[in-house]
Amino acid sequence: MLLNEQGLREEKAKWESAGYRLPQYDRAAMVEKTKENPFWVHFGAGNIFRAFQANVVQDLLNDKTLDRGLIAVGGHEAMEKLFIPHDNYSLLVTLNADGTIQKTIVGSIAESLTTDAGYESSYERLKEIFRKDSLQMASFTITEKGYSLVKADGTMLPAVEKDLEAGPENPESYMGKVTALLYERYLAGEKPMAMVSMDNCSHNGTRLHDTVSVFAKRWTENGQVKQGFAEYIDNPQKVSFPWTMIDKITPRPDASVEEILNKDGIADLKPIITEKKTYIAPFVNAEKCQYLVVEDAFPNGRPQLENGGIIFTDKETVDKVEKMKVCTCLNPIHTALAVFGCILGYDLISGEMKDDTLKKLAEGIGYKEGLPVVVNPGVLNPEEFIDTVLRERLPNPFMPDSPQRIATDTSQKLAVRFGETIKAYAASDTLEVSELKLIPLVFAGWLRYLMAVDDQGNSFELSPDPLLDSVCPVVSKITLGEETEVEKILKPILEDEKIFGVNLCEVGMAQSVCQYFKEMTKGPGAVRLTLEKYVTD
Repeated sequence: MLLNEQGLREEKAKWESAGYRLPQYDRAAMVEKTKENPFWVHFGAGNIFRAFQANVVQDLLNDKTLDRGLIAVGGHEAMEKLFIPHDNYSLLVTLNADGTIQKTIVGSIAESLTTDAGYESSYERLKEIFRKDSLQMASFTITEKGYSLVKADGTMLPAVEKDLEAGPENPESYMGKVTALLYERYLAGEKPMAMVSMDNCSHNGTRLHDTVSVFAKRWTENGQVKQGFAEYIDNPQKVSFPWTMIDKITPRPDASVEEILNKDGIADLKPIITEKKTYIAPFVNAEKCQYLVVEDAFPNGRPQLENGGIIFTDKETVDKVEKMKVCTCLNPIHTALAVFGCILGYDLISGEMKDDTLKKLAEGIGYKEGLPVVVNPGVLNPEEFIDTVLRERLPNPFMPDSPQRIATDTSQKLAVRFGETIKAYAASDTLEVSELKLIPLVFAGWLRYLMAVDDQGNSFELSPDPLLDSVCPVVSKITLGEETEVEKILKPILEDEKIFGVNLCEVGMAQSVCQYFKEMTKGPGAVRLTLEKYVTD
């Protein structure tokens, strides 16, 4: 069976008998209407977009809430090797926690384009789309790095530097092109629209606005755009930049899922590794659980996406939901499992959830230490959120998510994922920082992880992290099984507020971190013994 227009039409019965859910609408009519009057263009047509936003639109097309679909913008490799050969269809495999799967053919993408160099006709089509009255929103899943204008060393990216000086005519940088497209909309009559970052980073809408604003203001100062363009960008009645919180696990295409689809008789499903080392395939494997909370700020209106489960609310509530997830109810649990999973030799998060001690650690961080300081956002219940995380999401045996992947950039995550909880305890009239037992245990575990020696005494490779070159030499002064002045050696790290969000020595947590660390470094098996000693029901 072929995943394209002809294959789905000629072998419809085979697809259905194999258990695939097919689009329940006139796709040709949808494509025509979308091209004529587009309402939603999405930048970053990767796995989460195809598994989440595109499937939401598919459901709304099926129930007649919508009669138009999406326009997807991605890299040229995705367009040439993924979207175009399959007539913009993709295959979503939902991996349920009970071991069952659900297979859906998603056909809601009406048109696929790219902003990559050498594809001028595609970019011209985007200009045309941005001039349309009907366009209500552009959304983004381009990762947090996509909004950055500088390199890791703080110097300006060459393409950005060139675009800031050259103006909007032929931009090379990604965000330069996005800003130039907004200028097309400005020239067409200062038409309103929403620019909606759906990336997993705090205050994402502000980040997108600030990046676009840099270009708009520089081009205005240089006289390369009409006076008023920067004001247009800064006017939320014209161009809004809503905050959002998104949550759905969509790992890279999994070989076991590919095998299931191959057995069904589907051809040409081989994953592709792009030039940027991302993994894409005609299919996406993802968990069922998903959340998208959006600030309801759409100056040109919006469709009834709430019918597809998307939650619309105010900015303050989005912020509360984001903090609930990132600071207490999911991300800290993930990081704790990542650190100890690497040390204890696990290669799957779901495998760790079968370990009674690690499961109790996860539950303690969520329910005992995190939940007491969570501000209930109202639109989602924090305790129910943690229930879903611990009972369905993390134990899901189908989710091929590894502690090694989650451990990436841990030094950049600790301050938000744990530091905010410590600050909340310190500011509380009823709670004390000294009550926290498991968070310092995780900090000690991370320091033990930095030794790059597992609990059996064998070396392992640390996941990428920008601070490894500065923290590993400090920890390297400590040898497994040898008595050393741990407090003195670790002090420069323990005092670093950028890492932990607080100075652990000043808040009184350094002593417990060092005590845990000493116990974890007594020799092989010490990490397991320490966890079993301190992680209780």
